[in-house]
Amino acid sequence: MAYDRTERRSRIRRGIRKKIAGTVERPRLSVFRSNTEIYAQIIDDLNGRTLVAASTREKSMRDMKVRRLEQSAAVGKLLAEKALAAGVTSVVFDRGGYLYHGRVKALAEGAREGGLQF
Repeated sequence: MAYDRTERRSRIRRGIRKKIAGTVERPRLSVFRSNTEIYAQIIDDLNGRTLVAASTREKSMRDMKVRRLEQSAAVGKLLAEKALAAGVTSVVFDRGGYLYHGRVKALAEGAREGGLQF
């Protein structure tokens, strides 16, 4: 049976979420990627709270006139700065069913450069 792209991604995402859960000590860094934007948030799944969020839609990011790959890396660094300010140093990475490649990889590497550990 052939899956379309969104069904395939949601099936992979469910498999990832079976294995990954964010705790108070190590919350989950969740990534969502659209065609034009990228969103990332750090979530404590036990309490059901989003601790920190960053995206290309933020005012400081909208003014950047660079490629989407560099925007993703900048979102990762911004998220890491906000997370460190909130007291989060270590996270579990949830790629959200996307391949660890391109913009998702750039976001992860940007977050690592910003000081997050995963």
